[in-house]
Amino acid sequence: MTDALSPRSTPPAPQAPGSGRPSAPAAGARIIAITSGKGGVGKTFVSANLAAALTRRGYRVLVLDADLGLANLDVVLNLHPKVTLHDVFTGKADLDDAVIQAPGGFSVVLAGSGMVEYSRLTPEVRSEFLNVIQTLAPRYDVLLLDTGAGISDVVLFSVSLASEVLIVATPEPTSLTDAYAAIKVLATQQKRPYVRIVVNQAARPGDGRAITGQLQQVLERFVSTESGRPMRLLHMGDIPADPAVRDAVMRRQLLLLQMPGCPAALAIAQLANKIDTTLLAPAN
Repeated sequence: MTDALSPRSTPPAPQAPGSGRPSAPAAGARIIAITSGKGGVGKTFVSANLAAALTRRGYRVLVLDADLGLANLDVVLNLHPKVTLHDVFTGKADLDDAVIQAPGGFSVVLAGSGMVEYSRLTPEVRSEFLNVIQTLAPRYDVLLLDTGAGISDVVLFSVSLASEVLIVATPEPTSLTDAYAAIKVLATQQKRPYVRIVVNQAARPGDGRAITGQLQQVLERFVSTESGRPMRLLHMGDIPADPAVRDAVMRRQLLLLQMPGCPAALAIAQLANKIDTTLLAPAN
């Protein structure tokens, strides 16, 4: 039996930080949190291009910029929103006005950058963010949460609203150390039995699988889930180091639109295919 769900079926209830109980139901979209232990690993780049790849596969996709204080999804997509999540949270605009179309055919809701009031999870931020998720989820097949990096309470709350978590890491020791820290928190506080991992900027084929195996060994030695078994890391693929990525980022264009045949773009298309077949396709 697989964990696959129909694009329009109801995903498992999300988990609250520090609790094994669901925080709230979220009907509709399959909610996937894309997160990382540290910044600068290409998390937002992966979120945006994965959204474009899933859109090509026929899904209705929305990317929500859940990095409430240091948002940069607008920069990656070269968008200049008139309405952001900040405006929605403060009652200055309706949520529908914050939903805009991005290059690649998917929808986005962008957050404001440099908003110090979102550096911690207040009851108001929690309530407003949850309301946004519950309002948007029924309208889409896939909702990608581009979270902040690290293990702050804002990041962990965002991740808790997702039924699936995709950790983005690079082969650098600092990235792997911080990825392990994030995975450990998800295992111990959110009681997740597994998370998915993609290794960005991989130097050689097979690097990501080897890195995932090394992290798995550390988890098996030091971290166990509520069931007593170690959290499982599911390797979803590697995105190779590719000069085309830097060029696309500098041009503020989606890699899948600018150079769809380059190695990194092909790897993201493969990641979308794996997510499609393991998470989104109807069960047999």
